[in-house]
Amino acid sequence: MPNESRTAHEIVARLEARALQAEGLSPVGVRPSLADYLAQLWQRRHFVWADARHRVATQNSRNHLGSVWLVLRPMLDALLYFLVFGLILNMSRDVDNFAAYVVIGILMFRSTMRSISQGTSTLLSGRSMIRAFSFPRASLPISAELRDMLQMQYTIGVVLVMIMLIPPHELPRISWLLVVPIYVLQFILNLGINLFVSRLGFLVPDISQLMTVVGRFLMYGSGVIFPIERFLENPVVNAIVQVNPIYQMIAMYRQVLMDGGVPPLESWLILSAWSFGLLVFGFLFFWRGEASYGGGQ
Repeated sequence: MPNESRTAHEIVARLEARALQAEGLSPVGVRPSLADYLAQLWQRRHFVWADARHRVATQNSRNHLGSVWLVLRPMLDALLYFLVFGLILNMSRDVDNFAAYVVIGILMFRSTMRSISQGTSTLLSGRSMIRAFSFPRASLPISAELRDMLQMQYTIGVVLVMIMLIPPHELPRISWLLVVPIYVLQFILNLGINLFVSRLGFLVPDISQLMTVVGRFLMYGSGVIFPIERFLENPVVNAIVQVNPIYQMIAMYRQVLMDGGVPPLESWLILSAWSFGLLVFGFLFFWRGEASYGGGQ
């Protein structure tokens, strides 16, 4: 980008040399500095939030049940996986409350799964807005994750109600309040993933075909549906799983909701390191390609 920036400055200098007013003009298609980019995002925070809320409110407007699907869909997903893995495949042995185990794993993982599988199309789905307006493109993945956060309010409510109603009935405990900080870390993790795969999908559109497979692999390899610990005899594989942020995240949710305990410090540190690390890396990776997200795509 140095050549583009130098060219823009040369144009401004030529305009000023001809006594033309160039103050306030800014070059198009040139990546702003990181500080300017963050400032632009902050200035548009109200629009990003309003856009996220509007899209959540209208996404099911064409369906007869409307927003009821925000509650009904996660319930049906949890029921499906419970029937397949709990009753048909009989993976419930060694788990006292397999219904709660599956409900927590599946429904809390759905948010991260969406970031992985749908993040590659974030820029593509927003191409009409990109062509029409000038704004920091990171607004699009941020808005997508805010929409997901608003949907997760319903999902978390469904999780809590289902584990209380389905035998053997988990009862509310003070540890349930820890769901909030765990989800905050999950939201940060999801945003970092979305920022990264958004640019990746823009650079290599075919990668979108692989991300669903990656998401499925992470689901089966992170103990989302069944206790993966029983298959971790190899110490190397066990070590890899232990540093997996999704495995730690799901285990933390289950510990506070099913066991009534506080997750160990090690789990908090692993999830926090991945969440903030991916956010910084994903944001910088996305920002580096800002000048290429033009209307020509």
